[in-house]
Amino acid sequence: MEIILKQDVHNLGFKDDVVTVKNGYGRNYLIPQGFAILATPSAKKVLAENLKQKAYKEQHIIDEAKKTAQALSSLVVKIIAKVGAGDKLFGSINNGDLAQELAKAGHDIDKKFISIAGNTLKRAGKYNASIRLHREVIVDFPFEIVAEVAKVETKPAEKTEEPKAEIATEQPAGN
Repeated sequence: MEIILKQDVHNLGFKDDVVTVKNGYGRNYLIPQGFAILATPSAKKVLAENLKQKAYKEQHIIDEAKKTAQALSSLVVKIIAKVGAGDKLFGSINNGDLAQELAKAGHDIDKKFISIAGNTLKRAGKYNASIRLHREVIVDFPFEIVAEVAKVETKPAEKTEEPKAEIATEQPAGN
């Protein structure tokens, strides 16, 4: 069954792509959820006209994505994490953590557009992530996970006060 995607569908295609899927997947999931429409000859003609009109706008978006890609290529990201013996992390680092670090550097990229091989990293070291800025602009982004340096602060010795013994005096009860 041929369908036209109305929005990006992960592992299937991008908006306005004509894709072939199994009948049940298209009829029972993609079309009812509003992700796609049936690719009839008239729908294909409308799509072709819309794509012609969007070509200029699309070129502007691609140029912006390429500028962002150049900015990312000069960016060095080091994610600081707590590390135990043998460079093994306490916890893990994933695409959400990388998205937060990029946001701190001034590049707001949604975590769903960042893919790391293996999805989660559990050791310190150098890694690569693939960042999709546009369907035609994909950047291989190197980053590093480094061990958190333990800060040892010495506090001045405080005077310890000994508890003062209170003298309890009993007063005779007056009758």
